[in-house]
Amino acid sequence: MDNYSVKLLSRAYRDLEDIYEYIATRLQEPGIAQKLADKLEEGIFSLETFPHRCTMRKNGAYADKGYRQLFVNNFTVIFRVDEAKKQVIVVTVRYSKSQF
Repeated sequence: MDNYSVKLLSRAYRDLEDIYEYIATRLQEPGIAQKLADKLEEGIFSLETFPHRCTMRKNGAYADKGYRQLFVNNFTVIFRVDEAKKQVIVVTVRYSKSQF
């Protein structure tokens, strides 16, 4: 089984920071924010092995452009796979119920 490296684009880092900040500060739930951050990180880095297990994005932003999606709790991780570099590139992390 091939292993892939995982690269997060700057937007994905900002998304993760914003998610954490919103839950920890605005909702005043730092414990829940940390648990979610850990779960998102675990999900994202699980893409190191067999990233093709995730479905192709068929609706909304990034649809039909070669992007895949991973669902973690109520969030969607959008990424693409660069086979030549054996790399998973995470583009964004969004709240699944938002219209994107």
